[in-house]
Amino acid sequence: MNAQSRSAGAVLVACPQCHSLVRVPEARAGEHPKCPRCKAQILTGEAVALDGASFAAHVERATLPVLVDFWAPWCGPCRMVAPVLERTAALRAAELRLAKVNTDEQPQLAERFGIRSIPTLILFREGRELARQSGAVDAASLSRWLDRSLA
Repeated sequence: MNAQSRSAGAVLVACPQCHSLVRVPEARAGEHPKCPRCKAQILTGEAVALDGASFAAHVERATLPVLVDFWAPWCGPCRMVAPVLERTAALRAAELRLAKVNTDEQPQLAERFGIRSIPTLILFREGRELARQSGAVDAASLSRWLDRSLA
């Protein structure tokens, strides 16, 4: 978190609908805050599909950590890990955002981050890559990896 967010006890989160940045007090993150612009719920615990423009808002400008799943619809391991990611996102809705980048539709993002195999998970905080994992992962392994990476 940046110094301003830390001192205010708040995180910046991009709205999953309009992609506006919203300041959410950390103490109120579990209270289902809404976007002041479009009134959508901010921390839904559901995956957000990203393209080049929305990637900047959610990953580069927001301070809430974002777990980005680089995937493709034809990829068997990607489909296998999707329910694990969805459950993790729901359980950790106030702690991180799950985002998905379809590498077939967003090849420029896949190239930018050197994605060579899918699924690849990259954990970002304030635009910086914290950790990367390629291949399907079970829920327990994912949880341990996130705990280590976010510590």
